Amino acid sequence: MPDLLEVVLKLVLVAAAFAVLPLLVGQAEHKVMAHMQGRLGPMYAGAFHGWAQLVADGVKFAQKESVVPRAADRTVFKLAPAVAIIPYLLVLLVIPVGPDGQVALDLGIGVFFALAVMGVGVIGAIMAGWASANKYSLLGGMRVAAQLMSYELPMVFAASSVAMAAGTLSLSGIVEEWRWWWLPWQAVGAVVFFVAGLAELRRPPFDMPVADSEIIFGPYTEYGGLRFALFILAEYAGIVVLCALTTVLFLGGWKGPFLDAELGWLWTLLKAAVLAFVVIWLRVSYPRLREDQLQKLAWAYLVPLSLGQLALTGVVKVALA
Repeated sequence: MPDLLEVVLKLVLVAAAFAVLPLLVGQAEHKVMAHMQGRLGPMYAGAFHGWAQLVADGVKFAQKESVVPRAADRTVFKLAPAVAIIPYLLVLLVIPVGPDGQVALDLGIGVFFALAVMGVGVIGAIMAGWASANKYSLLGGMRVAAQLMSYELPMVFAASSVAMAAGTLSLSGIVEEWRWWWLPWQAVGAVVFFVAGLAELRRPPFDMPVADSEIIFGPYTEYGGLRFALFILAEYAGIVVLCALTTVLFLGGWKGPFLDAELGWLWTLLKAAVLAFVVIWLRVSYPRLREDQLQKLAWAYLVPLSLGQLALTGVVKVALA
């Protein structure tokens, strides 16, 4: 019975984190963008510092009519938002937040499980584009798929480098093996992983397939109301997962300047929060890439850099053996 209670408690905590953290990232994005770009609107809802802006957005989505196109595949159309968001919940199950079993499910192949399940999220965008009975939405879904294929390779190579350095595919094992001097050693891999992750999430400046100034709004054009809100929530959940994975793989996870055992969960959350701020900062600071620039960045720069990081890791591992 104690084991069952522990499992139930872990699942409840993961579900709570999944429900709360993406909303916090969304609220932070409103405020950071408001300050960086001098936006007044997000600072007024609820009076004090616009604290109710996220609530206002939720009410707005709930009030909007959710229309299904007449020619759409209704079943696939309705399932697509869930397929887009659920993979990130599954990834949270294997991300450790602290030592001594502070993880819902400690898999021996946690790295590749996380990367494989994250890739499933793109199926939601493809389903949305295909089921909408809109040729432009379908084209947007195909552009999302093309972007995923381009950036999945450097992301996997970068994660493989740190897994090789640690000698394990377990996320908890990687944190336990991590040392401070890995920061310069795996720095290139960390940048490649983070940038490729942003591109997979279609975050600015990599949001070309779903940008409102491109081909309508990509695969999400026919969506409104709460179904559209789920796609937005999936984006913020993806930010949480990407920042948490980058923290665990490249920044030492729960290891901090002191009290790792007692405050490990706090160090993990703080590092992930700083990375989430960087995600928002990049959105505000850089213009959107064109399609040719998007592909060139992946194949001409990130793939060679990730392969170079793999080679460097192999050389250092042999030298230290």
